[in-house]
Amino acid sequence: MSDGMQKAEHSKRTFLVVVDNSEELGKALLYVCRRAEINQGDIALLYVMNPVEFQHWVSVGDLMRAEQKEEAEEAVNAVAKLVKERIGRDPKIIIREGNPVDEVLQVIDEEPSITALVLGASANDEGPGPMVSQLTGRLVGKLHVPLIVVPGSLTEEEIYRIT
Repeated sequence: MSDGMQKAEHSKRTFLVVVDNSEELGKALLYVCRRAEINQGDIALLYVMNPVEFQHWVSVGDLMRAEQKEEAEEAVNAVAKLVKERIGRDPKIIIREGNPVDEVLQVIDEEPSITALVLGASANDEGPGPMVSQLTGRLVGKLHVPLIVVPGSLTEEEIYRIT
């Protein structure tokens, strides 16, 4: 494939953001919306559900999975609404079940349009958060896109200044 064809296929930047209930999601979302606005890029929102491990009664496990999927859809749709209000375009929504880090890596492998992973880092003294720790540690070599870590201590003004 020629360089011109590769550029045409991947000219639109897609920023992947993991949706969870963390405080740092807000900072990552503000950062990614600013970058998408400036670069006319797209945003993909990934929500990873915990695997349902209730094996004794299949119907109970199915009910638990359905409830969890409904909660996931509500959470990611609320974030998608904020993104649409901010950049004027709907984000791509991806809902998976499994280990969050494994699912992030798999989505990046499966979606060639994703050009960056944006995560928020916790501002507390307990560390940046489990996903940031894992993806900047032993798993960093498995990433095929840049990892952008948005410090949770940044103010909105600081995020505007650096984007």
